[in-house]
Amino acid sequence: MSVPPDRIENVYEYGGRWALAEQPDGSALVCALDDRGRIGGPVAREPDAATAVAARPRVARWVWRSTAALHPRLLAAGVRVERCYDVELAEALLLGHEGRYGLPRSLPAAWARLHGLPVPEDPRPASADTGQPSLFDTGPPPLPAGTDPLTALVEVYAGQLERTARGTHPGRLRLLLAAESAGALVAAELTRAGLPWRADLHRAMLDELLGERYPGGQETRRLAELAEEISRAFGPGQRVRPDLPADIIRAFRGAGITLTSTRAWELREIDHPAVAPLLEYKKLYRIHTAHGWSWLRTWVRDGRFRATYVPGGAPSGRWTSNGGGALQIPRVVRRAVVADPGWRLVVADADQLEPRVLAVISGDRGLLEVAGSAADLYTSLSRSAFSGDREQAKLALLGAIYGQTSGDGLRYLADLRRRFPAAVAYVDEAARTGEQGGLVRTWLGRTCPPEPQSEDWSDTSPAARARGRFTRNFVVQGSAADWALLLLAALRGALRGMRAELVFFQHDEVIVHCPEEETDTVRAALERASVTAAETVFGRTPARFPFTTAVVECYADAK
Repeated sequence: MSVPPDRIENVYEYGGRWALAEQPDGSALVCALDDRGRIGGPVAREPDAATAVAARPRVARWVWRSTAALHPRLLAAGVRVERCYDVELAEALLLGHEGRYGLPRSLPAAWARLHGLPVPEDPRPASADTGQPSLFDTGPPPLPAGTDPLTALVEVYAGQLERTARGTHPGRLRLLLAAESAGALVAAELTRAGLPWRADLHRAMLDELLGERYPGGQETRRLAELAEEISRAFGPGQRVRPDLPADIIRAFRGAGITLTSTRAWELREIDHPAVAPLLEYKKLYRIHTAHGWSWLRTWVRDGRFRATYVPGGAPSGRWTSNGGGALQIPRVVRRAVVADPGWRLVVADADQLEPRVLAVISGDRGLLEVAGSAADLYTSLSRSAFSGDREQAKLALLGAIYGQTSGDGLRYLADLRRRFPAAVAYVDEAARTGEQGGLVRTWLGRTCPPEPQSEDWSDTSPAARARGRFTRNFVVQGSAADWALLLLAALRGALRGMRAELVFFQHDEVIVHCPEEETDTVRAALERASVTAAETVFGRTPARFPFTTAVVECYADAK
């Protein structure tokens, strides 16, 4: 399949292209670009970036160094950018596509590579715990003295266009770069909007679950009670620290039970009176440390939880976040996510996204037929191949995607292979490529990281098998992430002019916060965005990508 030209036009090329480079004094140099990405008109100097953008056509596509660095300041100045091209995000994707994953991606690094000069290292990323730069972070590396920022930007951009044209499936790769940049715009706007959060309800939930806090200590009443119960379960005089895995393993060893870890699934296999309070302690301790009072003070301001999203933070293209645990909000904590008075949360979760993506990228006719229904995919699959057993169908399909190598999943996978040979062959080939140390790509061309191979590497070594499971899933999960980026771009456009705003995104789930009277319009916009994203990424396909959508006042009520 090829990317429809009209879709590329809409997402990538609509409107003129302008390059914008900030100067050390805060001013901005701006110029129009021609079709090759070269300077195509006079260079203007504006007092600042916001003035430069506001004075140009609304539909312009802005070429600049970093959306994360610039777009938040534009939003603060009341300037919204419709389209952009992020040179540093594009550099990371192109390096990966060329088999050079992980090399420095900053504008100075890309410019140095272009001119055969020493390449500066990228700055340290922000701390994953706080979202703040590290103590020794000095910001992006500077360009060499005397180098004009606009000239460097334009040279790197023009070079990237040439590299894109040489890539595998250039049209798809071109679309990927546009989608990644569109995602960066959404990420900045999500942070600015924030997820509605009731601090009073959050505190009440913490008091209910954890009890009062002891003065001067980190432990709460309920955690202290559970710790005491756990210690008593091991016998009189025992003192066990349940927050220390080594303490737990040692205590069970003393009771004649050998553990390899303190993971919940392993603990549930044990018949011992300490297990139940220990599992409860682990659940509450996680809430206390990840979403407790300290988290609330740090991350919730003015009734909003403001996470910092990192587009493409995972190798597969999935987003991550810097601090705050934005992508891991426990169900019990969701009680605090409440819409403003008169507003609602439209929570939309893509149904069985990855299996539907596998149907499209593999071209398996049978699976495409199943994925063409908006009904539950696993139920439809079970009727065609598993005698109506939905659980068998689910285990088989997820086993194919994630590389299940034992148990019932392996047995059901054999049935799946007979019924849907092209789908299983697609992920099998990705796994073989990974086991042999090769690279695989998503549908649009995002490329997996290389695997450092030791001298004892072989196709059947444990490291090779683990690599194969990774690449097997990468081609599906990453292609789903490609689709999600285009969904965000389409939905962002559909909400333009409304009071509704995107406030949350997590892999295959989005939340729109909107006035109650706009909920039907938002639901319709989500459905249209899903169709647009599928057609843009995959071309016309019989597969459907439906959502389970809930309109609620509280996030916890969505499922």
